[in-house]
Amino acid sequence: MKLIAKKSLGQNFLIDKNILEKIVNLTSIKNQTIIEIGPGTGNLTNFILKNKPKKFIAIEKDKNLALNLKKNFKDKLEIINEDILKIDEKLLSKDKVIVFGNLPYNISTEILCKWILNLDNKDFWFHSLILMFQKEVADRIISKFNSSKYGRLTILVNWKFNVKKVTDIKPNSFSPRPKIDSTLLFFSPKKDFFKIKNPSNLEKITRIFFNHRRKMIKKPFNYLFNGNSKIIEKLNLDMNLRPQNLDFETYYKLTHEFENLRD
Repeated sequence: MKLIAKKSLGQNFLIDKNILEKIVNLTSIKNQTIIEIGPGTGNLTNFILKNKPKKFIAIEKDKNLALNLKKNFKDKLEIINEDILKIDEKLLSKDKVIVFGNLPYNISTEILCKWILNLDNKDFWFHSLILMFQKEVADRIISKFNSSKYGRLTILVNWKFNVKKVTDIKPNSFSPRPKIDSTLLFFSPKKDFFKIKNPSNLEKITRIFFNHRRKMIKKPFNYLFNGNSKIIEKLNLDMNLRPQNLDFETYYKLTHEFENLRD
């Protein structure tokens, strides 16, 4: 069976052995439960198996690739032929897992946001996430406030994650070659994070504020809080600032105030 990357699924298979080795050396795999998202032709899968995980689950949406993985790896791993967006990861393992993923570029932010919004406030279902993104998306994730790349994704991710950039990866490390650079990021759970009752409220606040990112925050604030002067005073807000000028903590506090008004 000839395996051809499908553009519709955003498939680019990582073939650079130096990068593959670097990825598996980022954390201890031995005796851990591993989930790999989009293993494709199984290049990274091979490297992970050499490190002797306790349990290995691979999630591959492409039917042909899933069949090929079953043929090549047989009973060395559990293969789930399903769309990652339709899976409840928390049900896959009783143990905390390490997640590896060369995420499809067309849905990478959707996958990450789904995981963030589905996390509970007590416990995480993973030890760490080691994920590949389009460089432009990764730059948004790790950007600082007051920068042009800072936005909703930055605020959502940094709420519950510590994020570290590992390396940029050039197109020639993949087959077929993408037209853009990629970036590998390492995510670990924060032990202390701002408590928000419903994560979708943070998503709503950031969406409304960044809907007009070049405009002053006065309009979205008035829309959400009806110009509540007590909140302006409490959070020391300058209504002439733009959304990118507010730091992470301010957005978490705004969400908290939003929830308090609805109690």
